[in-house]
Amino acid sequence: MEPDLFTAAAEDRQDRNLSASPLAVRMRPRDLGEVVGQQHLLRPGSPLRRLVGEGGEGPAGPASVLLWGPPGTGKTTLAYVVSQATDKRFVELSAITAGVKEVRAVIDGARRSSGAYGKDTVLFLDEIHRFSKAQQDSLLPAVENRWVTLIAATTENPYFSVISPLLSRSLLLTLEPLTEDDLRGLLHRAVEEERGLAGSVSLSTEAEEHLLRIAGGDARRALTALEAGAGAALAKGEAEISLATLEESVDRAAVKYDRDGDQHYDVASALIKSIRGSDVDAALHYLARMVEAGEDPRFIARRLMISASEDVGLADPTALQTAVAGAQAVAMIGFPEARITLAQVTVALALAPKSNAAYLGIDAALEDVRAGRAGPVPPHLRDTHYKGSNSLGHGEGYQYPHDLPGAVAAQQYAPDGIHGKRYYTPTRYGAEARYADVWERVRARLRGQEPER
Repeated sequence: MEPDLFTAAAEDRQDRNLSASPLAVRMRPRDLGEVVGQQHLLRPGSPLRRLVGEGGEGPAGPASVLLWGPPGTGKTTLAYVVSQATDKRFVELSAITAGVKEVRAVIDGARRSSGAYGKDTVLFLDEIHRFSKAQQDSLLPAVENRWVTLIAATTENPYFSVISPLLSRSLLLTLEPLTEDDLRGLLHRAVEEERGLAGSVSLSTEAEEHLLRIAGGDARRALTALEAGAGAALAKGEAEISLATLEESVDRAAVKYDRDGDQHYDVASALIKSIRGSDVDAALHYLARMVEAGEDPRFIARRLMISASEDVGLADPTALQTAVAGAQAVAMIGFPEARITLAQVTVALALAPKSNAAYLGIDAALEDVRAGRAGPVPPHLRDTHYKGSNSLGHGEGYQYPHDLPGAVAAQQYAPDGIHGKRYYTPTRYGAEARYADVWERVRARLRGQEPER
């Protein structure tokens, strides 16, 4: 029986001339010892080490592995290294272009290969979060019966993007962004090693620092930029990649993220928490990342309006007005000018005095309501605008506040079960200090008491 098409394609990829491959492919680690970063996964006795059979125990572990991490941190590399270390076929699919039909073809080929040649298969499925629930369900029989070793990669939080049955059957490994030291070592190796640039050019200190900045922890981006800079330098007959040459050959590094993914929510969360913490510079940084990523300006404006009420509240009653006005302006003008409006609102909220008293108040009230601590509306507050309400005693004894000094009537407004319960506790920050004084006086009068002097 001849190998299936996927086997042939995989072997062709492995046998092709590496000198014609991109630098990032040529520098791909050949074993775990060459993997850059991820030391938390590579320590002796780690699940990844056991998976490849190190420690004398033989290959062991689950039939499915989930690799979760940012782009360029080595997900594809680890899958390839596992297949090499365990002497298995390596078949790569992307959930962006493949579907259930392609997955089933690989699984069928894996079963034939195992039966005819005694060679098991590693199926590397990139971007698994792109698969629908039904498509992910189709992987379960192969995982449960160990027809393939599934290694799936995702840049999104798998607890939200991967179905529970597959997640529970998988070893989840979290990859971290590469540090500058990790990338620096990789760049040096790429410049010097035969499979890399083989010393054909050197890298200036200024160009190296720029590469580290634009890489953003992404090894693939760093190597791609290095290759572009090397090509430009050699075309000019230069023996060194200078900063000027590198900048000419590489576009600026745009800070991108998938607006449908968890980074979208992480950056938005960081923006709001920086505003809450009154760190204007950090807030502007996260705003810039959202703007540069092409985030919907209306989404940003909505988050700022929420922050105005949740985190500023009555400490600065104009904060919500500013946020609403900003949202209206953003809807009218759009990007790129909307960035200025969003920045204005962000700075205003970050510098405003903070109070979450209104936020805590409504949540405390909701907690009582949901717990059943509601109770009937006091009779004197019930509706009297229908025939027969008087016979039911509705409105009897109600005092009209506008007829009384100060427009405050000492009567019960809350149901019996929560009468006297305090939900709103104003702070002494900003304008809310004045509300605190007013509320203490009003609260005392409502209960027929004289306010404390």
